[in-house]
Amino acid sequence: MPAPKVGVVGLGNMGGGVARNLAKSKYLLAVWDSSKKAVEQFKNIKNAVVMTPGEMAACCDVIIFVVPGSPEIDEALKGRTGVLSNAKKGLALYDFTTSDPADTRRLAARAAKKGVAYLDAGMSGGATGAAAGTLTLMLGGDKKAFGRTRRYLAPFTAKIFHLGPAGAGHTLKLIHNMVCHSVFMATVEGGQMAERAGIKLADMVEVFNVANARSYASEVRFPKHILSKKWDAKSRVYNLHKDLNMAVKLGKKIGAEVKHGEATLSFLKKAIALGMQEKDYALLYRDFEKIRRG
Repeated sequence: MPAPKVGVVGLGNMGGGVARNLAKSKYLLAVWDSSKKAVEQFKNIKNAVVMTPGEMAACCDVIIFVVPGSPEIDEALKGRTGVLSNAKKGLALYDFTTSDPADTRRLAARAAKKGVAYLDAGMSGGATGAAAGTLTLMLGGDKKAFGRTRRYLAPFTAKIFHLGPAGAGHTLKLIHNMVCHSVFMATVEGGQMAERAGIKLADMVEVFNVANARSYASEVRFPKHILSKKWDAKSRVYNLHKDLNMAVKLGKKIGAEVKHGEATLSFLKKAIALGMQEKDYALLYRDFEKIRRG
């Protein structure tokens, strides 16, 4: 069997979709996850082999990390059996986390000392986009390395934007998520107000979607996950809180105005205080009044 050219570390909702699309492509795929259950799903896929990140580094052109954050990547990079000690010439790492750009730049600098390119890639499209192969990527890092390895991203992306040096992709991802989650919460508030006024939530959403208040929240989240009463947006309240916390901190650090982000973060903090960190964030609508009252 030939050596795999691309590896995916992290096989959860997002990474699993990325890996499955790569496995359907012409590229032999290496996969790894700290969860044995996640790895088991790929053991019978013909075009996939199980390898540790260090083993991937010795043969792959690209390793894609779809893990919770920078600490998990840091752990995979270090040590005698880690990625940087075993990296083949020309290896490029893609960081698909949502992370603090300062941490990203530190990891990129460490990789560069070993001759390894490190690109941060903010994702938009969610688990649905990962499964469908229609993700949008916001990239930062070595543009030449991106050009050299871009073909490995094609099986699971629809749009890719290279935005600048290391950290640029994760910076825009934080801005994107701050706006996305703040718009969602504004739509939640509007829905609550409409229902108090005796207007059906479904009617508000229908009007929004043919008027200027339409958004991804009104077009997708509300119909599929809130009006349906399925409450299955497939992301935890914890994730929204983490993203908004990093975005607000970044905004303050660079002297930007982030009042809408701060207001959204304040509401999410109340939800976390009520023990909702592991709950699906669609439930923020159902439990709005309870959260608001604290």
